[in-house]
Amino acid sequence: MSAYDVIVIGSGPGGYVAAIRCAQHGLKTACVEGRDTLGGTCLNVGCIPSKALLHASHMLHEAEHNFAKMGLKGKSPSVDWQQMLSYKEDTVSANTKGVEFLFKKNKIDWLKGWGSIPAPGQVNVGDEVYSTKNIIIASGSVPSSLPGIEIDEATVVTSTGALTLPKIPKKLVVIGAGVIGLELGSVYARLGSEVTVIEFLDAITPGMDSDVQKTFQRTLKKQGLKFIMGAAVSSVEKLKTKAKVTYKLRKDDSEHQLDADTVLVATGRRTFTDGLGLEALGVALSDRGQIKTDNKWRTNVNGIYAIGDAIDGPMLAHKAEDEGMAAADVIAGKHGHVNYGVIPGVIYTHPEVANVGLTEDALKQEGRAYKVGKFMFMGNGRAKVNFATDGFVKLLADANTDRILGAHIIGPSAGDLIHEICVAMEFGASAEDLALTCHAHPTYSEAVREAALACGMGPIHS
Repeated sequence: MSAYDVIVIGSGPGGYVAAIRCAQHGLKTACVEGRDTLGGTCLNVGCIPSKALLHASHMLHEAEHNFAKMGLKGKSPSVDWQQMLSYKEDTVSANTKGVEFLFKKNKIDWLKGWGSIPAPGQVNVGDEVYSTKNIIIASGSVPSSLPGIEIDEATVVTSTGALTLPKIPKKLVVIGAGVIGLELGSVYARLGSEVTVIEFLDAITPGMDSDVQKTFQRTLKKQGLKFIMGAAVSSVEKLKTKAKVTYKLRKDDSEHQLDADTVLVATGRRTFTDGLGLEALGVALSDRGQIKTDNKWRTNVNGIYAIGDAIDGPMLAHKAEDEGMAAADVIAGKHGHVNYGVIPGVIYTHPEVANVGLTEDALKQEGRAYKVGKFMFMGNGRAKVNFATDGFVKLLADANTDRILGAHIIGPSAGDLIHEICVAMEFGASAEDLALTCHAHPTYSEAVREAALACGMGPIHS
């Protein structure tokens, strides 16, 4: 029986990062992964391949809409869908092989197969039994569906199937106006699909700042996406060459139908712990099937830890990474740190959307005294040059202390700009601290400074 200090179950962003951190602490480490490649959902069928298609389709959009304005004239490129898919696969392969290299570099054993935990301190992989002092469960999540909808990953697909469609659909219906649905919906809209998004609630991207929600939906509509809000999908019927989507409007209970070549079910994800044997072990689970942990990522069973999508909190790769490092630090006898109040969220459409901290809606609900600094990208020189003036930076600060409480950005490179604010919040900075920091000109980041200035005497360029 092979013995380890730590066995990590799952090689997604949480799992492989946890394994590397454990190895860096000098712990003998192995990682269990049943896929043929490392990297989990994110690298194989999630973050990385979707960003490849987002990038490629955005380049097409620029060629069709903005090249001529800059004097770049000629026929717009045609879409070779198979080549685009091949490019996507190449980026996936480069990333997964990169993780494999990191495992070899850090002397981490890859235990190939699906793992289970027959008892504390033991992990089964296939016919092999491995002993270990500690186990980190990083088993991730899988797409969730709705009752009465059968996924076949051909006509009715999850995000996984949407990344490998044999051809670009003429009509795509997206069920769910969350991050995944809007990212993939925007990809296919740019590639020429007629995209209709059906959302149960009255606003897209639930939980996001309402200012951003309104601007974001308006921008996506300009890009050709259609929205049916306040609608509950009751069934998806697969016909010979298409699908029929039936939904009811909540406002009047009226029933409607839509035809589609492809239906993308993007109604969120659920924790995946199937086959691990947690119930027999007595590992405490929540009502939603998530593993319960304390503030050191320990379960109620000694020596078993859990991180990422397997536990409570936002299902984000970077949140899992932070928890992976923190759990490894705890196992090594150090202090693990995750500041859950400063975890950014990003939507990689164009414009991008990013947020961190509290929303204005939450501050109102709490009755807290706050101030808002807002700056439109229309006033940013770099954004004007790059035809990227849609959106704004919105900074929220405490009315009395000026401490930054949250930020919400819709605009160019929002996913990168948000991190200046994350660092500021991590250090307890005030809006004035940001406003007094020199920002290079001309950059998109000046919009962040202007929003900070708007929390004080006022912006300069607005």
